[in-house]
Order: sequence, then structure tokens, then C-alpha cells
Amino acid sequence: MNPVEIKKDIYWVGVLDWHIRDFHGYSTPKGTTYNAYLAMDEKIALFDTVKKPFLKEFVASLSRIIDPKRIDYLIVNHVEMDHSGAVPEMIELIQPEKVFCSPMGKKALIQHYHREDWPFEVVETGKTLSLGRKSVSFLETRMLHWPDSMMSYIPEEKLLLSSDGFGQHWATSQRFDDEVDAGELMKHAAKYYANILMLFSPLVRKLLAKVAELGIEIDMIAPDHGLIWRSDPGSIIEAYGRWSRQESTRKALVIYDTMWQATESMAYAISEGLKAEGIDFKLFNLRLNHRSDVMTEVLDAGALVLGSPTLNNGMMPTMADLLCYMKGLRPTGKIGAAFGSYGWSGEAVKQITEAMTEMNMQVEEGVRVQYAPRKEDLDKCFELGRQIGRAMNAAQSA
Repeated sequence: MNPVEIKKDIYWVGVLDWHIRDFHGYSTPKGTTYNAYLAMDEKIALFDTVKKPFLKEFVASLSRIIDPKRIDYLIVNHVEMDHSGAVPEMIELIQPEKVFCSPMGKKALIQHYHREDWPFEVVETGKTLSLGRKSVSFLETRMLHWPDSMMSYIPEEKLLLSSDGFGQHWATSQRFDDEVDAGELMKHAAKYYANILMLFSPLVRKLLAKVAELGIEIDMIAPDHGLIWRSDPGSIIEAYGRWSRQESTRKALVIYDTMWQATESMAYAISEGLKAEGIDFKLFNLRLNHRSDVMTEVLDAGALVLGSPTLNNGMMPTMADLLCYMKGLRPTGKIGAAFGSYGWSGEAVKQITEAMTEMNMQVEEGVRVQYAPRKEDLDKCFELGRQIGRAMNAAQSA
């Protein structure tokens, strides 16, 4: 795509990846973008690069504004390869005076690309770089979501170049939040937070507090993925505050896999029990729903009811996959319970319960049924749903 001026003499020069469908375990059915930014001033600065396969397109985009060899500074906010993959070729092309990065950024760049001879300039929080009429202040954001991560702020424009913060995996021909449907945009942003940043929620809260403490005025947020927040950057900041607190709603998720629909019929009965207590619920069959879409719903769910039949003395692989993925993202403040049918051994419910206990959920006693559930078994499932609903209502009113 052609460059887009986002502020006076500051351009989006990124690329669109329409075809990527998996981002290390996160489904991206609508692709993504690799955003980079060019600031034109007495000194010309390039903020981040792109994924290596898009190098040619990236150079062509830059060349529509300026001969890339005129770029003075390369600022590497994040070393993950979707942003730094083109760094070696770009350094070779533009021969920058300096390569700005965090202390951990320098270490990571050397570990990735084995070039200690690059003109590194290490910056920490509070360090300021003059470009001429504009300046750049740096803010380290370690583990949001890599140790090297940092953000760049241009105070004259109240512009925050937020690296992997506040982004979305969504490829569109539009560049700004007010050019797309606000509801869909926030759904993509929530999925991004749930699957990438949920684990680091305590650090997100600290970052937001630091921004407030420093009195940083933000008129626009330009992330490294997805749309740029120009009309209402406060909305995504507010959402990050809410998501980082993992505030639960009166919503329960019934998540399951099934062999011969016995566990599925239990899931339906549990859902009816939840409904009887006035709880909103959603059912997710793991054969039909991707783990990353389920995790997006986990973000604000108050309860997780997980079901699996027993297969070879264990749970179904889809449930094991979800629990492994969920454990890494560390959701907090959830009520949990397990259920499932079995033929002869019946370990799945116990294993799911143990996994939820390890994640510090408030675990209710689950339900096991041998083979096909009878009416009295489904009544127990219905009562489990009501029990979880009552626990959720009590938690909401506390």
C-alpha cells in the first residue's frame, strides 16, 4: 500500500499480510498488518521494520516518500521477527547513523542477527532524542510482551508509537479506527489482549499508572499491528485498564468436546441450570471453535465449566490443548467446574479439576457419568449449573 500521513510529516509505511491465518497458535482469519512509521524532520527516523518476506514492498513504500538511504536513525521498539525481520537488510541499505533500542533490545538484536558492529544507541525510560522540530521520548515496557519491548512518544504531536501494545491482528485497506466498525475493531483488540497480553496484566496496570504519573498526553496511538487510534484513543486505554483488571461479568462459558454426544448432553443440562439462575452463558464445542476465540471469551467470563469424556485414561486432546494454552495466559478470578462421561476408567474430570485448581480458580465439585446420562444424571448437571450460577451471583454482589 501507499504510505499514509498520520501526523504532519509522520507516515505509516507498513505492509498488509492478508493471508496469514495462524500467529503462533492464535487464529488470524482476517490477516494482520506489520506497521512501521517514518518521521521526516532535520533528522529522519524510521520506527521498526516489517516481517522479512515483505521487505521489497516495504522498501517500495518508503521510496514513495524518500530515498531510504537518507534515513538517519532506525528505532527498534521490538525485536520480534514480525517487526525486526527486515532489520539486517534495512541497515545494509540505509546505513543509519544510529540504531536506537532498549538495553534488552540490543542484546536481543545481537542474539537474533549476530551483528555486534551495528551502531547501537541504547536508550532507557526518559531518554529523549531530538529530530529537529520534533523529539522522541522512550518508555521501556519490559515483558509487554518481550523483555526488549519499548514505546516511543513524540510529545509535539501527542503521538504514542506503542509497539505491540493496543494492537489488533486485522488486515484492512483502512488505517484509522474511525474508518471501520467500532464494534468489530474492539473485538479484534480484545482478542489480541486475551491471547497475547493477558499473562502480563499486572504489568499493563503498571504501564497505565506510569503513563498517568508522567502526565503523557495522548492524541493518537499507533501500534505495530492493525488500526491506528486517532478519533478516540481513550477508548482503548480504558479497555486495557478494564481487561488488565480481568473484571468478570455475569457470563459463564461451557466448553467441551464429546465422542458420542453424552458429554454434550451434559453441557446442555449445565447450561440450563445456569440460565435458571439468570446467568448468561455461551457453549463452545472445541471441535468447532479455535482456542484463541475461546480465550477471547474467557477474558471477561465469570465461570468456566469444562467437559471432556475420558480417552485412553485422559482427557480429549482438544481439552488438553486448551488447558495448556489457558495455563500460559493465566486468567484470574474465575469459578470453575469439570464434567464428562466415561466408559470404564473416568480420569478426565479429575484431571481437568486439577488443572483448574493449579490456575487458582474457585473450583466447584464436578459431575461424572458412566456411558450415557440418565435423567437423574442430567438433573445433577442442571444442579451443577445452578450451583455455579449461585456462586457467580454471590461473587458479583460481594
